Amino acid sequence: MEASASSSAGDLAHPVVPGPSLPSTLGSSEWSQDAEKRNPDAQHRLKVRHPTLYARAKKITLYFRGPRPKVGLPVKLKGHIYGRLIEPPFARRTRFLSNSWLFVVLVTAYIIGFAFFSRAQSFLVPTNSFIDCTSTYWLQNAGCGLDGEGCGPFTFNSTFDFRCPAQCRGVVLSNPRTVGDEQVSFVPLVVGGGDPAGTYRGDSFICAAAEQAGLVSDTVGGCGTLTLVANFSNFLPFSAHSLTSIGFPSEFPVAFQFSPGAPFSHCADMRNGALAMNVIVTVLLFALLRPKPIVLFWCLVCIGFWHITLFSQPRSSPPDLADAFGTFLPALFACYAFWRLAFRFVLPVFLSKMPIEGAIYYLGPYWVTVLANLTTERIPINRLTPEDIRAQPGGVIALIIICIVLLIIVINQVRVIRKTGWLPHYLFWYVCGGFLALVLALLPTLNLRVHHYFIAIVLMPGTAFPTRLSAIYQGFLLGLFLNGTAAFGFASILQTTAALQRDAALNTDTPTFLTNSTTFNTSIPWANQTISWASLPSGQGWDGFSLLVDDVERLASNALNFSLAALDQTLPHFFRIAFTSGGTPGGFTMPAILYTNGTWVDPSPGTT
Repeated sequence: MEASASSSAGDLAHPVVPGPSLPSTLGSSEWSQDAEKRNPDAQHRLKVRHPTLYARAKKITLYFRGPRPKVGLPVKLKGHIYGRLIEPPFARRTRFLSNSWLFVVLVTAYIIGFAFFSRAQSFLVPTNSFIDCTSTYWLQNAGCGLDGEGCGPFTFNSTFDFRCPAQCRGVVLSNPRTVGDEQVSFVPLVVGGGDPAGTYRGDSFICAAAEQAGLVSDTVGGCGTLTLVANFSNFLPFSAHSLTSIGFPSEFPVAFQFSPGAPFSHCADMRNGALAMNVIVTVLLFALLRPKPIVLFWCLVCIGFWHITLFSQPRSSPPDLADAFGTFLPALFACYAFWRLAFRFVLPVFLSKMPIEGAIYYLGPYWVTVLANLTTERIPINRLTPEDIRAQPGGVIALIIICIVLLIIVINQVRVIRKTGWLPHYLFWYVCGGFLALVLALLPTLNLRVHHYFIAIVLMPGTAFPTRLSAIYQGFLLGLFLNGTAAFGFASILQTTAALQRDAALNTDTPTFLTNSTTFNTSIPWANQTISWASLPSGQGWDGFSLLVDDVERLASNALNFSLAALDQTLPHFFRIAFTSGGTPGGFTMPAILYTNGTWVDPSPGTT
């Protein structure tokens, strides 16, 4: 049943949601008598033996059950004083703009304009020049294989023309990354750049390095050209353009330098222009054009999804339209459920009575979560896992604040729902969902992952009541759902530990260096020295070792020592070692350091 306004100004009767209900002639006293008839012994014993407890339990039960029969929510949405003064004359004077044919013409013009906007954004630059904010030439730890063969071949002194997106400064390492003897986290990975030629280590984020070098902008991205350099040593740190790089005093096999000048036209990232256009369009739809509520709802769905896909958070560069449509169609089915369960009861009220106020309540939170990469994802909680929450500074405090706010919201919505008599119905389904989530969370080898879209699906039914807060919640949850599906797809809510691990350090056993600060002989030339470690433990499935020297894998075998003959004695060197199983390394030790004067520093406890 569609929502409809009552005859009194501003009053709204909440529609009856399909579901089980009691006969309209059955009052609260008759209900209790009927309950006693159905279970006379238990009811009678409780009533006789504990009359006070029985009376209180009955009172509490009837309170939470709400009125019978179920009623519409008696909420008055007359608007504030300024709304009553502004909205009626505004609606009268702009009524001619709500013509259906004008809406069709303007929507057609918008679609054509948006298509050209998208073309200029992503399809006028060579496809192979696009890189993302985390693009590098080198992977961490043993990701490039022995001597870096998995990341090559490298043609040194060759150039590469690239285009960076905007907003790369905010793309940071979610887990600590070891560079020499330093650990870097929650900042872009930029190593070096402080020498006169501006040389960066090969595992630096190219776009962040280019921004620090002044080639591209965080606001509009940009283009540049880099040149590969081989075997560079002593990468110097420096700060520029709000970015600070770290140093690395040893040698690395791959580095790059930037050349001035832009190799392409159409280098500017147009996401800010697209955002301004889409915000204005959604405001005009709400305040001036005022199409039917369901039409406006689908406009919000489509505008938000394609803005994320093509501009604010594309899954690839340039955007893969085939992949996007593979997610778009299932997302439409989920959004139709949102309309049936929640939006059709609230949106029509604001659109017909107070379009300006409705635009504020819906579009403000809607755009906040559509742009979640700039807003909610800046909250120091990357994933709802204990490890991530503990790792990020402020993560525990942020989680506590979120829980408190969510608790207040839930209590208020429960209070609203109780007034309609639908609270038992909602509680039943949410309790069932809670038990199902508990079962999923306890499945062996799998972890329950709460994604953006999943939060929206769970909470949206509870907003189907015509209040201002419900409008705010609906805008927020719709944007959150669109951001989750458009940017990441319908990711599984059950994931293995390995999938959640990503680039975090593996918490495994690590080898023990036999070479240490007391056994290393400084009087022997490095060319005649080796470092050694303990043999493989039995019965644990390990079959070899992986040794990183200066963050490059230099040994992958079951050998128990490594010669220092090839190392430059004028540079310090860093050693990390891990067990391997089937060629896959576990966690690496913290770095052991060998300084130029022959001083050996033992590794600290922990893994990298």
